Amino acid sequence: MNVIVAKNAGFCFGVRRAVEAVYKQLDRPGKVYTYGPIIHNPQVVEELKAKGVVIVEDLYHIEEGTIIIRSHGVPPHVYRLMKDKGLHVVDATCPYVKRVHNLVSKYHSKGYQIVIVGEKEHPEVIGINGWCGNSAFVINE
Repeated sequence: MNVIVAKNAGFCFGVRRAVEAVYKQLDRPGKVYTYGPIIHNPQVVEELKAKGVVIVEDLYHIEEGTIIIRSHGVPPHVYRLMKDKGLHVVDATCPYVKRVHNLVSKYHSKGYQIVIVGEKEHPEVIGINGWCGNSAFVINE
């Protein structure tokens, strides 16, 4: 029997980085939260929950602890709210997504109209749109 192993099987760089960021925080004192599921993998999310990670969709009831920004990123106002609450913030946004945030912010500030192709309610699209004041045209492909 021949076994063929894919050269690039497993998580992409950004997802691997995000999951590793959560594991690094498990030994910290206090609660560890992720802002939304850290990635789109239910098995990994359930494993993290079993280790005590709490997934939250809003920050209003959190007063202390570590909050990890999911790989999809978040809009700027979420960063501000986390910092205003005094939470220990770990930004696990995929570097490629973060690059898009920076480009959107840069070109929006120069007066460009931003167009995003994707699902309007997807966390990554919500995050990107936040970097241009939620003014992007979102085209659902």
